[in-house]
Amino acid sequence: MRLFVYSPVSATELGDLQDQINELSHLRQLSESATAPLEAEVSKLNAGIVSAQKGIDAAVTENKRLDKELDSKQTEMAVQYQLLSVRVRNLYKRQQSISPFLLLVGSSSVADLTRELGYRQAAAGQDREIIIRISEESRGLEIEQKKQLERKAQLAKLQTQLDTEAAFFRKEIKGAKEYQAQLSGKITELSAKQQEILNARSGSFIASIGDSELADDINASIKGFRDNAPSGSFAVFSFGAFTHRKGMSQYGARGRAQTGQDFKTILKAYYGKEPVGKDTGGDINVLGYGAMNFEEKYLYGIAEMPSSWHPEALKAQAVAARAYAYRIKIKGGTICITELCQVFSKSKSDNPPQAWKDAVNATRGQVLEDVVTYYASTHGGFAIPIGWDTTDGSGGGNFVDKAYDKLGGSPWLYKAWYTQGYSPNSDKCGRSNPWLDGAEMADIVNAALVLAKGSSEEASKITPVSSCWGGNPYSHDELKNIASKYGGISSASSVAVTQGNGVTSQVVINGVSLSGADFKKAFNLRAPGRLSIPQKGFAFYNIEKK
Repeated sequence: MRLFVYSPVSATELGDLQDQINELSHLRQLSESATAPLEAEVSKLNAGIVSAQKGIDAAVTENKRLDKELDSKQTEMAVQYQLLSVRVRNLYKRQQSISPFLLLVGSSSVADLTRELGYRQAAAGQDREIIIRISEESRGLEIEQKKQLERKAQLAKLQTQLDTEAAFFRKEIKGAKEYQAQLSGKITELSAKQQEILNARSGSFIASIGDSELADDINASIKGFRDNAPSGSFAVFSFGAFTHRKGMSQYGARGRAQTGQDFKTILKAYYGKEPVGKDTGGDINVLGYGAMNFEEKYLYGIAEMPSSWHPEALKAQAVAARAYAYRIKIKGGTICITELCQVFSKSKSDNPPQAWKDAVNATRGQVLEDVVTYYASTHGGFAIPIGWDTTDGSGGGNFVDKAYDKLGGSPWLYKAWYTQGYSPNSDKCGRSNPWLDGAEMADIVNAALVLAKGSSEEASKITPVSSCWGGNPYSHDELKNIASKYGGISSASSVAVTQGNGVTSQVVINGVSLSGADFKKAFNLRAPGRLSIPQKGFAFYNIEKK
């Protein structure tokens, strides 16, 4: 007879399931008291529901298998029960017919009698053993069937409890995701506002110096700061203006020309190449004007450098402008007339200054091959790819004094920016200078700490406290309170700045150490008015304290 093997779901496993559901109930209580559920917690709750359901599903599957085992055993026991009935009747008959006298009468010999008695006693013993075993298995089956019913009831109860918890958490998860989506949308909106501010303050446009030199603003200069700013004030001075530092610095070219370099040497210094001759005859398509003669109309109208500058600087500019436009000309494209391409003036083209006309004619047909001839007004003493744009090709603490930008007279080599554009007359958002007091500088430090260490929600309201930017920025006190858990400060009184090769490496203000890039980002997001570090893609500046 096959022995019945039973593998139930243990009490320990059912207890584990109950523990998981109890944990879910605990998390539900926590969730009910939470005001802003987090995605990580929602994921944890959902995972708990899934895990508990898998446990119940596994237990139900096991119970189905056990039901089949019990059904099979019950069928088998029915057969055994029939056999048991026969065995009981036979045993009863043998016990009723066990008289030795009757056996003796029916036996032919003593040996036959002995064998008959032995057989009957053996059969009776075997019947007793079978009866006992079947009876015990029957009782065991009844016990297991009872346990199985209890397990089914317990699992049904667990399933009902889990369904209740799952329904609650599905509602919670939906609500949490809706909340997060709403919050994410708000953060995205505020982040877009931040990016708008960063773009406006980080040189999202590339400007060159135009056709006339611009006067500087005394309050944006180091002299004005040292002479006029209140004691304890700070000012952030950028090395260079709205520049990409690629190719030629126009003021640098002027400085090089004034120290004796010819246009070919200047071009090779900035682009690594000397010009070659090309057939540049014919027309170019100019936006708003149509086709015009390339050399004697278009190039005569390039308004990118004052005609009063050194002739070799003008020649370098003529070749750079020609090479830039030649790429578009040979492809049959149309060139724009603003700083997005290079500035063209129709009035200058119609009546070009003699010095500029001479520079274009003297370099006719000369272009630079295999290089895009970018240029900008001032690189700040460091250019790509040449590195330090100084008389000795090196940096150091006195690099400004050696910079070709300074030799060329750039008003933007070292300047604190607080106007919307280059002109000192452009919008200043109500400020008369770019100087910061200790509380304003501390506020920028706090902004940098929250941007680096805070949550996206905390960082989302870091915008300037200025009417010209709008929005709903933190007040100084609100930002200070948030930054306090990240090492924020109440007021600034000391500063140390470390420079690298064309980059500001580190800023330390009242013991708070920030990378040059992190401080620049915070400054361009939080500084009041139109204050900015107007460089594109890098951070090269200094902080002065009076």
